Amino acid sequence: MALFPAFAGVSEALDSGSSRKELDWLSNPSFCVGTVTTPSQQTEEATVLLSDGSPLTRSPVKSDPSDDSDANRKLRQTGRKKKREKKKKRKHQHHKKTRRRRGQPGGSASESASDAGSDRDGSSRGSRDGKRESGKPSQEHSAAAPIGRRCVWLEDLQALTEEAFRTDTKPDPANWEYKSLYRGDIARYKRKGDSCLGINPKKQRISWEGASAAKKHSHRRVERYFTKKNVGLMNADGVAISSKTGPLSSEPVSFIPVKGSDDAAPPVTTWLNPLGIYDQSTTQWLQGQGPSEQESKQPDIEPDREDALLKAKVEEFNRRVRENPRDIQLWMAFVAFQDEVMKSPGLYAVEEGGQEKRKRSLKLILEKKLAILERAIESNQSSVDLKLAKLQLCAEFWEPATLLREWQKLIFLHPNNTALWQKYLLFCQSQFSTFSVSKIHSLYGKCLSTLSAVKDGSIVSHPELPGTEEAMFALFLQQCHFLRQAGHSEKAVSLLQAMVDFTFFKPDSVEGLPTKGQVQPTLTGGNPTRQEARDGGCRGVHLPHEVEFFEPFWDSGEPRVGEKGARGWRAWMHQQERGGWVVITPDDDDDEPEDDDQEIRDKTLPRWRIWLAAERARDQKHWRPWRPDKTKKQTEDDCEDPERQVLFDDIGQSLIRLSSRALRFQLLAAFLQFLGVPCGFSPPAACLYLAMDENSVFDHGLCDEKPLTFLNLSFSGVSSVGRTDQLGCRRWTRGHSREGEEFIRNIFHLVMPLFSGRERSQLCFSWLRYEIAKVIWCLHTKNKKRLKSQGKNCKKLAKNLLKEPENRNNFCLWKQYAHLEWLLGNTEDARKVFDTALSTAGSGELRDHEVCELSLLYAELELELAPDPRGAATARALHILTRLAENSPYGPYAGQVPAVHILKARKAYERALQDCLGGSRVSDPPAAGSLDRLVSVVKCFMLFQYLTVGIDAAVRIYEQVFAKLKGCVSPEGPGPEHSASTGSVSSALEAVTLMHTSLLRFHMKVSVYPLAPLRQALSEALKLYPGNQVLWRSYVQVQNQSHNASKTRRFFDAVARSADPLEPWLFAIEAEKMRKRLVETVQRVDGREVHATIPETGLTHRIRALFENATRSDHGSHCPLLWRMYLNFLVSLGNKERSKGVFYKALQNCPWAKVLYMDAVEYFPDEMQEVLDLMTEKELRVRLPLEELELLLED
Repeated sequence: MALFPAFAGVSEALDSGSSRKELDWLSNPSFCVGTVTTPSQQTEEATVLLSDGSPLTRSPVKSDPSDDSDANRKLRQTGRKKKREKKKKRKHQHHKKTRRRRGQPGGSASESASDAGSDRDGSSRGSRDGKRESGKPSQEHSAAAPIGRRCVWLEDLQALTEEAFRTDTKPDPANWEYKSLYRGDIARYKRKGDSCLGINPKKQRISWEGASAAKKHSHRRVERYFTKKNVGLMNADGVAISSKTGPLSSEPVSFIPVKGSDDAAPPVTTWLNPLGIYDQSTTQWLQGQGPSEQESKQPDIEPDREDALLKAKVEEFNRRVRENPRDIQLWMAFVAFQDEVMKSPGLYAVEEGGQEKRKRSLKLILEKKLAILERAIESNQSSVDLKLAKLQLCAEFWEPATLLREWQKLIFLHPNNTALWQKYLLFCQSQFSTFSVSKIHSLYGKCLSTLSAVKDGSIVSHPELPGTEEAMFALFLQQCHFLRQAGHSEKAVSLLQAMVDFTFFKPDSVEGLPTKGQVQPTLTGGNPTRQEARDGGCRGVHLPHEVEFFEPFWDSGEPRVGEKGARGWRAWMHQQERGGWVVITPDDDDDEPEDDDQEIRDKTLPRWRIWLAAERARDQKHWRPWRPDKTKKQTEDDCEDPERQVLFDDIGQSLIRLSSRALRFQLLAAFLQFLGVPCGFSPPAACLYLAMDENSVFDHGLCDEKPLTFLNLSFSGVSSVGRTDQLGCRRWTRGHSREGEEFIRNIFHLVMPLFSGRERSQLCFSWLRYEIAKVIWCLHTKNKKRLKSQGKNCKKLAKNLLKEPENRNNFCLWKQYAHLEWLLGNTEDARKVFDTALSTAGSGELRDHEVCELSLLYAELELELAPDPRGAATARALHILTRLAENSPYGPYAGQVPAVHILKARKAYERALQDCLGGSRVSDPPAAGSLDRLVSVVKCFMLFQYLTVGIDAAVRIYEQVFAKLKGCVSPEGPGPEHSASTGSVSSALEAVTLMHTSLLRFHMKVSVYPLAPLRQALSEALKLYPGNQVLWRSYVQVQNQSHNASKTRRFFDAVARSADPLEPWLFAIEAEKMRKRLVETVQRVDGREVHATIPETGLTHRIRALFENATRSDHGSHCPLLWRMYLNFLVSLGNKERSKGVFYKALQNCPWAKVLYMDAVEYFPDEMQEVLDLMTEKELRVRLPLEELELLLED
């Protein structure tokens, strides 16, 4: 029989043997024509059987009884397998086809039965899955049927019997309704929802029986914004939208107009658009037409316009640099413009069709920038800025060795450029792979010696540039802080000692000699040799110089600055001309016993804790260089640690000459500040953030408790020598050991006779302030025993200073002495000191700014003592400020101040303020000499108005002065090109602003006052002074009281992106950390987790992002304090692996900071050996090697 019965005639017509064999696959020998019935016949037969009244009994056709058990078992297993196979995937369907092929004649009986069942299941497709069985067939049919078949189709029976029946286990009413088994004849539909159109949902409802109540939805996982697909969507360019906006009308409208609806023409009704409601595009679609060519290109108009604009900018830049090739700033702007070009789509995309799929290639941008810079350098061979920009650009893809050679070539060609030297030193100092302390230390010496030769005129080919001496002084301080941070405190102190001797005690016989023995270099046209590049481009014959005469003094063993019996270089040289010193053997009573403090007190602690404690103890004790004591017959061999000895070769190259008197005094102030004496000196901006390594910038101290009279020590985050404390310890001036305190006193006694007038007064003020700071530390630690002795010593020093003839009328010292008595709790004694000092001053009529400052402090102390506006303390403060403005001697407080005296004092303050401001135009700054008086008068007048009228009157005084001086101040501060008067005006306005904010904070503390005026005042001040740490501390404290952090974050972001200092980043991080601590405090009460009233999410990620952005900035990448804070924050989160990554990243930028290595030992104790090996490799100072620690632990 043919495989396709409908074409059986075609197969029979083919009689050829070859064609017959080719078409054998079309025949189906198992198919019989007689068994074929139509679906209608099947229905009629079923109806006849059902209409028959004879009872039906289940008697299916059975197979041979010999294999009934095995066949039944196999059939049951086959049925179960069929149900499981329906649930499998499409990839298993080929297995069913294989089983059907095995069902052909010649197969087993069980396989034929299972194949038949599967064929029936496949044909019915679920409409008829039941088995069709019949009664006992005739003997002929039984013989013809395959052996072992369990059930047969009704259509296969030639004669129906009355016992024949069919069983439909899964009835389908559609087979009866549509009279067909073909699924295409059955209507299919999907119901959306459980309702029906036309019914009232409030009164009627349809119950769908047999349907699942809930529709199965495919639960797709919602993709977050950071997935690969969504990141690509976010990077895609948006569609440019432009609309023609008409002129805005001031009249209110009652509805929102639809643009373009009035101008549109009414639609034309056609047979396609009979109602006129279709637009043009819909009508064209109904007609089978597409949009016109112009309309299809309409969305590309805006991108084409952007491409044209971008192309025009590029052409404009090319034209301008072609016309003005000498314009350096234009070339730099063209280089910066390349970033904007690569961000824009279209014309300059990386690949074709880059508007949708564009790859931003950093290497392509760098190559384009490099090509522009090389073209610019060809036209400007002498431009250092262009060459420096090229080196900074090439740092991204050049090897370190190649980059170093290019730096050396640039330094050789420009040995007189101090800015280039500073960047070169920073580059070498931050290269971890080639870094070592000795190499960088010698490089500083070569830099300073080369610049000294330029300044002395030894290098004739390169003249001295403006500001060279100031830059040399900044580089010298940078070298001192580098040595301190690397742990070599002895070398840093010796360098400062030698510099003070070399500057202040130089003999007259060597004044005319050059500083260094270098002469004019012979610069060749080619590249320098390695030795020439190392020497800074200086070659020639050696000549005598000042340093050669200083070396014998340094090696003579004479006492140096800070040591007992020091007389200076000049006195030693004069005495050498007369025959040398007479050595006097000191008395035995003067010898002080050495401290034998045990370095290891508790050996049960972990090994890393013992090492940290011992290392910090030795750092604090052994910061002075070791020298043999001749009275004890000591030699250099008696030193237990050879690193504590400093030779002349370690410091000789770094000595420089300072001719400016201001720089000389700054040198002395920097030395004292280096030792921990608060002199008010801050390192230059070039090296400030390199030296910043402790978090004292966030310490409030007395600022919170006493906002008017707090003691601002202004250490600027730079730790003093010998301090390597862990991060988080509050910075208090605790002083040094007995030898260290004696060292500082010897310095004051040695240098004080060298100065007079204001400079001497400032030295005395710094000394007394240092002692007062130690008293404040005793007050906070509540150490009564030490407080008593320290207070006694401090009062003794103050009285001795005031007894000197030069200091009897020094009101700064009187002010500090009275403040000391007030801090010690001796209020009446302090009032007597204040009254005595003011009586001595006489009637100055607000002319002496020191008297004004003395009266101001007296009034502020009285006001903070009892802030009640009607109390006696307020009356005392008003009495002090009123008598200050009167033209009469000061008298003690006797009662309430009369109103007439208050009016006269107000008039006097107004006249003094007008005299200080001077001029009628706002742009005219006052004279530089009257700025100190202006600041004092404004402070006193503001406090006077606050006591008599109120806070608003004091704010108006500040606004008047601020409007007058604001035009003279730039947000960046006074640079090198600004005049000295501009810097003085900026400092004066900064002091007035501090007074204004302090007064507002005090008023908010004692009364109810809104926060907005203080927040606005701090915001305006910080925009002008983004580097003022006191203002930032106040701002962070104020904003921490507010629950809305969005304004604070926006302000921090704006200031950090526009200002150059690092303080905005530091205090933004501190503000977020304070908010995080606040949230954690709310969430954790008594160790239990509770819900926060104001949930704050993402603080950890925000702080981490702030750290990442700050460390990518110019100043932040090389700031040890910032890296220490970042490492501490990550360790506090418990992620040690990420913390280790940040530690090694910090070493790549700050490999010289010893505190980073010590923090790593504390945070990662298991890596202690590796960290110490790294310190030894980089030549950082390790005072307690592990071998010595093992010996100490064994003892």
